[in-house]
Amino acid sequence: MVNTPEKRMIVGLDIGTSKVVAVVGEVDGEGTIEVVGIGSHPSRGMKKGVVVDIESTVNAIQRAVEEAELMAGCQIHSVYVGIAGSHIRSMNSHGIVAIREGEVVPADVERVLDAAQAVAIPADQKVLHVLPQEYVIDNQGGIKEPLGMSGVRLEAKVHLVTCAVNAAQNIEKCIHRCGLEVDGIILEQLASSFSVVTADERDLGVCLVDIGGGTSDIAIFTDGAIRHTGVIPIAGDQVTSDIAMALRTPTQHAEEIKIRYACALAQLAGAEETIKVPSVGDRPPRDLSRQSLAEVVEPRYDELFTLILAEIRRSGFEELIPAGVLLTGGTSKMEGAVELAEEIFHMPVRLGAPQHAKGLNDIIKNPIYATAVGLLIYGARDDESSGLAAGGQFASGLISRVRDWFGRHF
Repeated sequence: MVNTPEKRMIVGLDIGTSKVVAVVGEVDGEGTIEVVGIGSHPSRGMKKGVVVDIESTVNAIQRAVEEAELMAGCQIHSVYVGIAGSHIRSMNSHGIVAIREGEVVPADVERVLDAAQAVAIPADQKVLHVLPQEYVIDNQGGIKEPLGMSGVRLEAKVHLVTCAVNAAQNIEKCIHRCGLEVDGIILEQLASSFSVVTADERDLGVCLVDIGGGTSDIAIFTDGAIRHTGVIPIAGDQVTSDIAMALRTPTQHAEEIKIRYACALAQLAGAEETIKVPSVGDRPPRDLSRQSLAEVVEPRYDELFTLILAEIRRSGFEELIPAGVLLTGGTSKMEGAVELAEEIFHMPVRLGAPQHAKGLNDIIKNPIYATAVGLLIYGARDDESSGLAAGGQFASGLISRVRDWFGRHF
């Protein structure tokens, strides 16, 4: 991509289980992001966030990227890409080092973050993110920015995210097969948080739930930092499958019915409303009440929200998220989802659409684009903190750049 001195181009690529979305953003000198192109294509090569068919995934990426290039009127060379799936692991860790010069300098922060990630992880996993939560200098905690402070001992409390090496390699391979470079691989719920979570929610305490096609990704924030991440392998595809099985209709029709007519809370669907359900083979379509459809969908959403609640309780942060639960992702859009979630969680629930970016507002203000727009925002800030022009090669120092950005902003 050609970058003018005033504006840089950044591309976010969300390779989901049900669709691939490419979003092109223009970043000006002030750091404002304007979305100038969007491309989307159904995905068939992913299952529960992991590549299962390279050819299909490559084809979907190419189609989505071509569409985005056409709309933006530019050529895409590199992308920031999201990663999700049950292979993602996370833990809270901490490191301690001596402050050499009596005052914290960048090298001390680098050393303490290296010490914090010196934990045993399986050979098939690699560190994806080291996200600082707070620093402690000589037992004085709650420090967000330690640089320049005096002391003898520096501690860092961090949230460590790891992913399967082969899952990341397969995503990179698909992108390289499309003739593109990888600027960075980012945890999807972390990316989504940049576009939908407000600063107040991050400080007060909130649980972000990104419900996609294959996985539901969870991230819990308190005191301005990420405290817990998790993945639940139930999402929109299971709802589509339930509809196909219960109504005896082909999967593609089940998906259409889900998007157009489904409701997650049976009491909100009118019994008198009827829908046409296509049959398998040459049989004629049947009429079905919308309430009957809701009775198929509600148990699956109930199960999903119950599993999410169990994950929140297991994390130990249930009492520390007064801002409640923030739902985003395509599957969270269904009518009745927020109301059902409030019944199960017994806390405030809201639907989150992308913020912090302008341009194409009528399209991007949609939970479907939360991850893709979040990748743009992440990319713009990462690009700014690294001093690299957008469209550069995948830097081996990505983790340290992430550390720098998080150190400055949280």
